[in-house]
Amino acid sequence: MELIRGRHNLGPGHRGCAATIGAFDGVHLGHQSVLAHLKEEAMRRGVPTTVVTFEPLPREYLRPLEAPPRITTLRDKWPLLAACGVDRVLCLPFNESLRKLSAREFVEQVFVQGLGVQYLAFGDDFRFGNRREGDLEYVRALADEFGYAVAPTPTCEVAGERVSSTRIRSALGQADFDVAMRLLGRPFEMSGRVQHGQKLGRQLDTPTANIALHRIRSPLHGVYVVSVSGAGLKEVAGVANVGVKPTIGDSLEATLEAHILDGSPDLYGQRLTVRFVHKLRDEKKFPSLDALKAGIAADKANARAWLRNHG
Repeated sequence: MELIRGRHNLGPGHRGCAATIGAFDGVHLGHQSVLAHLKEEAMRRGVPTTVVTFEPLPREYLRPLEAPPRITTLRDKWPLLAACGVDRVLCLPFNESLRKLSAREFVEQVFVQGLGVQYLAFGDDFRFGNRREGDLEYVRALADEFGYAVAPTPTCEVAGERVSSTRIRSALGQADFDVAMRLLGRPFEMSGRVQHGQKLGRQLDTPTANIALHRIRSPLHGVYVVSVSGAGLKEVAGVANVGVKPTIGDSLEATLEAHILDGSPDLYGQRLTVRFVHKLRDEKKFPSLDALKAGIAADKANARAWLRNHG
């Protein structure tokens, strides 16, 4: 799969494709249905598939503290899209220049001049352009003028309801990982590289791997039973805290700290994948470091007890 960062990197060889556009947050079953449909239309026309997406996402750029928490980071999205058979991803930096484009300018510059789109699968709830005037009917109205075919993206339902990133965020917020897995088509995971932290975990007899979330907001908050993979580990049991560490400081940026229950390998600089299995408790502020140490010990004991009962 080819990643194209920005319109300026589009060349003549990128023209002629079947395309779709959106955030594709989570690359869930609904997205997978869209991409399977897109692949069929591309094969019918003998052209590659292209997914157009944004970084940051528009709502993150416009209202960062109000934007929905991401299910998947940009880094984690690529292999998921590649697994769906996507040939190319055009990642547009969402900035003032892009924000100011009218819907018509966007169609002309991105879909027509940049990609030479032959077929466009377009979501009925997607809006674009500086006044959000671009929608499914808008791109349909321009189809004859610019010579592309357009169709609404197919709808995917699970348990009688449309699969959506909003439903998945709701399930994650309730720590219902079974529902999230049914909607995603896979277990919910977070990945990242282990970075140096304050080394406080070692003082508390609980060394942790500190993983940057690269999210403005996290869909999870609290303490969880997890399995950890990467750096030679394969689904090793652990306990993870996702939150802002209220006992230690007053940062607003969420972090992920994972503790492996058995052993303490050196994981600095390694990329880990943390799979969330069960929520133990909400994040809370302890009155002292001693109380925090006791709370962490209880978390580890509760995690082991849960694993014994659900192993």
